[in-house]
Amino acid sequence: MTQDRLDASLDIDRRPTLDIVHIIQEQDATVARAVAGEAEHIAHAIDQIAERMSHGGRMFYVGAGTSGRIALLDASELPPTFGIDPDRVPVLIAGGERAFLNAVEGAEDDEDAAIEAISTRVKAEDAVVGIAASGTTPYTVAAIRRANMLGALTVGITSAPNTPLAADADIAIVAVTGPEVIMGSSRMKSGTAQKMILNTLSTGIMIRLGHVHSNLMVDMPATNEKLRNRAVRMVELAAGVTRPLAVQAMREAEGNVRIAAVIAKKSIGAAEARALLTQHTLREVLEP
Repeated sequence: MTQDRLDASLDIDRRPTLDIVHIIQEQDATVARAVAGEAEHIAHAIDQIAERMSHGGRMFYVGAGTSGRIALLDASELPPTFGIDPDRVPVLIAGGERAFLNAVEGAEDDEDAAIEAISTRVKAEDAVVGIAASGTTPYTVAAIRRANMLGALTVGITSAPNTPLAADADIAIVAVTGPEVIMGSSRMKSGTAQKMILNTLSTGIMIRLGHVHSNLMVDMPATNEKLRNRAVRMVELAAGVTRPLAVQAMREAEGNVRIAAVIAKKSIGAAEARALLTQHTLREVLEP
């Protein structure tokens, strides 16, 4: 389907620029509906992956070209947003690290490289998320098949039903986005769908793993002035205190939002707050 021609853009090269923009935007507006249709499969993947990660497993993203770079974008945002170790969500891309910035010709066909990467890094307790708009990319499909053999959970994200990736993954997330505005340019609607799915998938997993209190990213490392101000605001909201109290609590907690919220709410020291959080969730401490 991603390789079909879109009737609405057959004469796009002859259209005024504003028409070009409208055609692209009209097609983009269909992506959210396609992704929404996969809500149950996305939720199932979140629960299954979170269960594995809660017991020490990791989530691997696997992709080639655009799909691999979209996966890297999502994975790279998780440590600064949720405070997790970057090694918890590794990205395997066809062609290796140099493919993150430059196209590596032929890499997506290298099934042996995918099998080796999975065999040397993935364990049975892990989850492997393969991403391929066409659902046929040899590197990604080979990775999923090898992960299946190792007993890892596998998830396939694609825009094409009835494909090897959809068939071989334990959980298939198939957002059918249809023909691209420019035929075959799957960085467009298919890529947008992938980004939306990964946003939901990774955020849902982080919520299930306890890195979010209410809708606050309370494990965010406050590494610059902007983030320190944001962290203070989160302490204000979580603990229901004034800004001066939140600022003081953040100092005592040495920048840890979770601990600072308990200090501010309970009027206790950092050591006692830390001890409480080893026995209870933040919500249990703040809302007994």
